[in-house]
Amino acid sequence: MQILVTGGAGFIGSHLCERLVLDGHEVTAIDNFSTGRASNLTSLMSSGTFTLTEASILDAHVLNPLIEKADYVFHLAAAVGVFNIVNDPLASLLTNIRGTENVLEAACKTNTPVFLTSSSEVYGKNISDSLKEGDDRILGSPVTLRWSYSEAKAIDESLAYAYFVEKQLETRIVRFFNTVGPRQLGAYGMVVPRFVKAALANEPITIYGDGNQTRCFAHVFDVIDAVLKVAFSQNTIGKVINVGNDFEISINGLAQKIIDETGSKSEIVYMPYSEAYGDGFEDMERRVPNIDLINELVGWKPYRDLSTIISDISKEMKKSS
Repeated sequence: MQILVTGGAGFIGSHLCERLVLDGHEVTAIDNFSTGRASNLTSLMSSGTFTLTEASILDAHVLNPLIEKADYVFHLAAAVGVFNIVNDPLASLLTNIRGTENVLEAACKTNTPVFLTSSSEVYGKNISDSLKEGDDRILGSPVTLRWSYSEAKAIDESLAYAYFVEKQLETRIVRFFNTVGPRQLGAYGMVVPRFVKAALANEPITIYGDGNQTRCFAHVFDVIDAVLKVAFSQNTIGKVINVGNDFEISINGLAQKIIDETGSKSEIVYMPYSEAYGDGFEDMERRVPNIDLINELVGWKPYRDLSTIISDISKEMKKSS
């Protein structure tokens, strides 16, 4: 197939591009390098079946011809990371909402299937034991900018679903829960690479808040397996599907595990949210996915554990240092 990947130079996007080329597809990636890096795609540049276009998904005159030529669109381009959202909220909202509008409008004209990547952020402050796709969203005030990413992703989902219902456009939506692995940068607030980088350098590991908040982390290789299973199955059209690992760990536990597994001499230190993100920042106490639906539909479960994640990130960081 001729496949377009928006955000193809990003952390998840670059892994997806590699896998699609490996599977025999002709792949075009579009990325403006705001958080993606061309170096993530070095291995594909000589493949003969991969093309990289430097542009924003807000540039419809560039995006539309790429979609016209595509048989399938994976839409991953988005403003990502809590630091980006809090520090540059307007640009983030425009990219995440208008960019998705551009993709869906163009794809609808050519009836090109769209795979939309959303986020567990849509659940907001819902701390249910096991978040199902139909569970309620619980959010703070609209003027707490931390929630603008959640709002934008929910609008993206609503847009994609409306195109499916009203225009019969083939859309699929997945919600990622803390995807981690090689190539992910800690600079945008991503906790695992930030902790691993500090641990490898024997520098203090800084936890924001008290560290009792819990998260679940999925290896990017498992996530790419899930993406491809969902993308090319008929029974996933028009559905929203969680993708993540349901093993829960506190941020304190994560920091200690990284110290233990890397043999680090790092100390754990704490920073108030207000100091890290500014006044009025809110975080959620826990976020655990229910992954029954994806297992029922396509038979997917994650099988790489947190030790594998830490090891793979460490190896990548040592290689590039």
